[in-house]
Amino acid sequence: MKKMILLAAIAALMLTSCEKVSPIGVLVAGTGVEDRVKMSNIYFQQQKGENYHFSVDADEYTFLVGADSHMTTDAGRMEEMFQIGLDNNDLLYAHLGDIADTKAEYYVNLENTVRKYRKKYAQKYYDEIYLGDDDNDYQLNSDDYYLYEDTVNNQLYDIESVPFPFFPVVGNHDITHNGWALWSNIFHSSFYSFYVYIATEGNNSYYDHFIFLDTANGTLGQEQVDLIEAGVLEDKWFEENGIYTRNTFVFSHTNIFRPSSLQFASTFPREETLFLLNQFVKWNATIVFCGHVHKWDEQEVGGVHYLTLDSMSERNSPEPGDYLVRVHVKRDGSITWERVHMNYTVK
Repeated sequence: MKKMILLAAIAALMLTSCEKVSPIGVLVAGTGVEDRVKMSNIYFQQQKGENYHFSVDADEYTFLVGADSHMTTDAGRMEEMFQIGLDNNDLLYAHLGDIADTKAEYYVNLENTVRKYRKKYAQKYYDEIYLGDDDNDYQLNSDDYYLYEDTVNNQLYDIESVPFPFFPVVGNHDITHNGWALWSNIFHSSFYSFYVYIATEGNNSYYDHFIFLDTANGTLGQEQVDLIEAGVLEDKWFEENGIYTRNTFVFSHTNIFRPSSLQFASTFPREETLFLLNQFVKWNATIVFCGHVHKWDEQEVGGVHYLTLDSMSERNSPEPGDYLVRVHVKRDGSITWERVHMNYTVK
C-alpha cells in the first residue's frame, strides 16, 4: 500500500509540475530539441558567415573552452574566463552549456557581462571613435556615442554589433522553466558551425572547422540528425573548389563517456551514441568537448579525442582550479592543449 501511495504521489507531482520530466530524468522545457533546432537552423542559414570572418596569419592561434558556469548573481568566473581570453589573445571563447541558472535576473546579469567584455574586446582590437561632446558627461559615459573601426577589414561597428567571439552551446539548465526564450534572446542559435581560414598553398586553401550541437535534452532529436546527415553543418562547396578542412572541433553539452562510476554516462539513446561516434570519425574530428557532469575526463576513441570539462561555476567549484582548456593550433595543423587555472573565489 505504501508503495502504491508513493507512486501515486510521484505521478501527481509530475502531472502538476510546470515542467515535464523525461524517462531519463532530464528536464524538458516547453520548447523541445526539435523546435529549437528548427529555429536555430533558420537563424544559422540567414546569418551564415556574416558576422564572423576568422582569418589567422600567424604561426599559431589559440582558443579557450569553459563549461557549466551556472551563473546567478555573481559574474566573477565568467568575467575571469573572458579576461583570461583577452589577456592571452585567444581567437575565440567557447562554452559547453549550463551557462546560467534559469531566472530572468541571472540572464540580465549574463547579458551585461557579455556586453561589458564585448566593449573591452572592441577597445583592445578596434579603433574607438568618439562622436559626442567632450564636455557632456552623459555622452562620455554612453555607449551610444562610440563606434569601433576594424581597420583590417574596413568595418565600422556600434557596441551592439561588435563581433565578440563568444560561442556557447545550450545546456539542460538553460532550457528549464522555458529558459530557451532567455538564452536564445542573447545567443540566438543552438546549432551552428563556422570556419577559421588558415592558409593557401598552391591551388588549395585550408580551414579549421568548429561545430556546435544542441544536446541539452540528452538527445539530438530527428531534426538535428537529419540536418547533420544532409551536411548542413558542412560546406560542400569548399572541397569542390580546392578548399580543405584541416581540423574539426565539436562542442556538446551532454557528455559521451562516464568520467567514473560516480558520474553519469551519456544520456543519448544508444542509436544516437553510435551515430555520434561514427559521425565524429566521418568529420575527422580532432577534439570533441563535452560538459554536463562537472568532472574532468579524457578519452580517445576511433582516433577522436574527447575532453569532458569540470564545472567552472564558483558554487560547484568554489576553490581555485584548472577549469578551462586552451587549445594551441599550429600553422602546420598540429595541436596541443593545456588546462587553464581559474583563481576567482566568492567574495
